[in-house]
Amino acid sequence: MLSSNILQLGIKELRGLLRDPVMMVLIVFSFTLSVYTAATSAPETLNRATIAIVDEDRSPLSGRISASFYPPYFVAPRMISIAEMDRRMDSGLDTFALDIPPGFQRDVLAGKAPVIQLNVDATRMSQAFSGGGYVQSIVAGEIEEFLGRSRTAAAPPVALNLRARFNPELNKGWFSAVMSIINSITMLAIVLSGAALIREREHGTIEHLLVMPVTPLEIMIAKIWSMGLVVLLASTFSLVVVAEGLLRIPLQGSLLLFVAGMVLLLFSTTALGIFLATVAGSMPQFGLLLMMVLLPLQMLSGGQTPRENMPELVQHVMLAAPNTHFVILAQSILFRGAGIDVVWPQLLMLLLIGGLLFAYSLRRFRGFLR
Repeated sequence: MLSSNILQLGIKELRGLLRDPVMMVLIVFSFTLSVYTAATSAPETLNRATIAIVDEDRSPLSGRISASFYPPYFVAPRMISIAEMDRRMDSGLDTFALDIPPGFQRDVLAGKAPVIQLNVDATRMSQAFSGGGYVQSIVAGEIEEFLGRSRTAAAPPVALNLRARFNPELNKGWFSAVMSIINSITMLAIVLSGAALIREREHGTIEHLLVMPVTPLEIMIAKIWSMGLVVLLASTFSLVVVAEGLLRIPLQGSLLLFVAGMVLLLFSTTALGIFLATVAGSMPQFGLLLMMVLLPLQMLSGGQTPRENMPELVQHVMLAAPNTHFVILAQSILFRGAGIDVVWPQLLMLLLIGGLLFAYSLRRFRGFLR
């Protein structure tokens, strides 16, 4: 009888979700287009940055420097006058503006230390951060080749044998796509379970459940398994079809072990969603409360920035969050091919945190029904 009630209540939740077009669009978008754009829209390296050059020297050396900026890192440089430089920077037309002073080649050949001015539009953070180093390296390389009359680089005193493991192409898209899937799992598990409970209240069907021969435990388990199943199937599809198939991301470890960890995460996050729904009185309040909870969970779990870079207090506090352990587990399995002998502490912590969240959420849910 218990399992039959849970099954039927879960099917009711799935039917209610299918009748909600906004939620269905959110699920499809989060596990398809969102994953694809996360992997392809934010390149790690400089890409087609705009640069303008003020050549006041008009020498062979300044010409070499001007000709050394080309795609894909930069667009073809625009030669401008000194009077245009500030106006173009103020208008946002150029990210970089390089001013080569008069007599530059003469001073270089005389052994002096002439100065080249580089103006950077720092409002374009991603390009400004890496682009300044690119420009400095390019200019220094051209000057060195001009003085040495040769393009042969001096042999370094020590040879560095660089081996990139787990991501030999150093492709940021591999990391971004998987982290997008993990963030979507956390977000949708909380949103779907919480919205399912608030939808019951707003439609007035919560009173129908109270007069039925079902217990709060059955109602809560039904919401957890039904909403968790939706996220489980959608995320597995996204990982296999979008990430591994469309984006060609090589996943190293066992998919079954990753799914097992995902089930434990969904157990925790769906219970958290029900708890938040019992605190919020309406869907708008649930949305505001979700922002306060979801942003710290995603930003501080290690998916955006390595946990080791965070203050120690934040690292310790975030160990109470289930997705912190899931991020560690997912990166170990999918990127490094780790087995259960490596990730069992994360599985155990997910089970423990899920049990505590479920017990506390069930207590709040019983009070909510009363």
